[in-house]
Amino acid sequence: MDALRTENHLYEFFSTLFANRRLIKRVFLVFAAFTLLLPLLLRESFEITAEVMVQSKKVAQTEANSATLQQETDKFLPPTLADMETESSILSSPELVRETLDTLRGEGLVLKDDGLLNRLLAPLREHLLVPLRAQVLDPLRSALGLTVDPPRDSRLDKLTLETLEDLDVVPLPGSNVISVHYRASDPALGTLFVNRLLDTYLVRRQALHSNDLPEAFYEQKKTQYQEQLGGLEGQRLALLERIRAANPEEEITFRLNAINQEEQALNLYRDRQLENQRWVDYLQNSLAVARKARLTDYGFPYTFASTIDKVAFEDREIRQLGDRLIEQIGQYGAESDVYRSDSVPMQNLYAQISRTRQQFLQVVSNRISERTKDLEIIAGVIAQKTARIDEYQGRIRELQDAQSGLRQLNTEIEALHQAFFTYTQRYEESRSRSQLEGGLSNAKVLSRPFEPTEASFPKPLLIIPLGLLTALLLAVAVGYIREFFDHRFKHPEQLLRQLGLPVLMTINAEQPSALPNPHKPGSLPWIRHWAGD
Repeated sequence: MDALRTENHLYEFFSTLFANRRLIKRVFLVFAAFTLLLPLLLRESFEITAEVMVQSKKVAQTEANSATLQQETDKFLPPTLADMETESSILSSPELVRETLDTLRGEGLVLKDDGLLNRLLAPLREHLLVPLRAQVLDPLRSALGLTVDPPRDSRLDKLTLETLEDLDVVPLPGSNVISVHYRASDPALGTLFVNRLLDTYLVRRQALHSNDLPEAFYEQKKTQYQEQLGGLEGQRLALLERIRAANPEEEITFRLNAINQEEQALNLYRDRQLENQRWVDYLQNSLAVARKARLTDYGFPYTFASTIDKVAFEDREIRQLGDRLIEQIGQYGAESDVYRSDSVPMQNLYAQISRTRQQFLQVVSNRISERTKDLEIIAGVIAQKTARIDEYQGRIRELQDAQSGLRQLNTEIEALHQAFFTYTQRYEESRSRSQLEGGLSNAKVLSRPFEPTEASFPKPLLIIPLGLLTALLLAVAVGYIREFFDHRFKHPEQLLRQLGLPVLMTINAEQPSALPNPHKPGSLPWIRHWAGD
C-alpha cells in the first residue's frame, strides 16, 4: 500500500488537494469574486476604426498648358512600401495630432478628462505656479543670462502624448490601405476626433505633396500687397500734398500755356515800351527846341494824333491851341506892316501870342508827362509779367522734380499690381484645376469612422471564464506551495518511511462523514459553509 501511494502521482495530487481543500476553496472564491467585479471596475474603451486608401501617383508627361491629342500622356506609379510607411508617419505625426486636438479644444471639446488630482491642483497651478514662473523665475533667469524657455501648453502636450498612445496607424499587409484604430472612452468624441484627424491629414498632405503654393501663401501675399500698396499710395499722396497738386502733368501743361501767353504779351509790352520811349525822347527834344525858338516862330513836329483799330483820334486841345497860335502869329505879321512894334496894339498882340504859346508848350509838356507815366506803367507791367513767368517756371521745375518721384512710385505700384495679379492668377488656376480634377491628392478616405455602440474593452464573456480558470489554477498552486512548505506527518506510513519507527496506534483514523450543506444552493451562507468545509 505504501509503494502504491509512492508510485501513484495521481493519488498524491488528490491527497494534496484534499488536505488543502479549505485553503484552495477560499483562494478560488476570492479570485473568482475579483474576476466577477473586474468588468465593473475597468474603464470602458471603444474601438474606433477608419481606413485610408493610397492610390497610384499620377505623373504628368506633358505641360499643363500644352494642347495635345495624344493618348496615354500620363503615367501612374503604384504606391510602394516606403510610400505607405510615409503616409502612416504623416497620419500619426505628433504635430498633426496636436493641431487636431488644439482645434477641438478651441471648440470647447476635451477628449480625455483630467483626473481628480489634476482637477484639484489646477487652481494652484494656474494662480500660483504659472504667475511665479512668468513674473519671478523667467525674469531672474533672464537677468542671470540664462536661456528662458518660451511658455508652452503642457496640458496640450500631455493630451497629445496620451492620444498617441491610444492611436494605432498600421498599413494593411499586401494592400494600399492604411488602417486607423483609436481607443476612446467617449465614442462620440472619439469618432469626431478621428474624422477631424483625417480631414487635417488630407489638408496637410496636400500642402506637403502639392507643387502649388498653399492658400496661406496667397493670403500672406495679399496682406503684404495691401501693406506695400498702402505705403506707396501714402508716399504718393504726401508728395502731391507737399507740391499742392492733383495732376502734375496737366498743371505743367497749363503752366506752359500760361508762360507762352505771358511771353507773347510781354513781347508786345516791350515793343510798346521801346516805341513809346523813342517818341518820348523825340518829343522832349522837340519841346526843348520849341522853348528856345523865337516867339513868332511856330512849329512843333507832332500832332499828338493816335490810331486805334484803324480809327484816327486827334488831340483837340492841342489842335485848338495850335490853330489859335497860328492865327495870332499871322495877325501879328499882318499888323506889323501897319503899326510899329512899340505901339500898343502890337504889344497887346505880342502879349497874346506869348500867353498862347506858353499854354501850348504847357499842354505839350503835359502830354509828354503822360507819355512818360505811361512808360513807367508799361515798365511795371513788364516787371510783373517777368516775375510771373519766373514764378511759372519755378513751379514747373518743382512739378517736374515731383513728377520724377511720382513716376518712380507709379512704376513701383504698377509692378506691385502686376506681381499680385500673377500670384492671383496662379492661385485661381490652381484652384480651378483642383476643382476640375477632383483634387490632386492620391490619398482618399476609404471608410469614415462610425460611432460604436458596444465597448471593445472590457469583454465580460472573455474575462470571466479566463478569470475563473486562472483563479482555479492559482488556488491549486497556492495549495501545492503550502503542501511543499508544510513538514507535518499526515499519514502513518510517513513515520515509517521518514523515521523508520513503527506505528502503534492511530487516533481518529476514521473521519466522520461530512454533514450536508443545509443552506440554499448558490446563496452566500451556502458558499460560506462550502468554503469552510
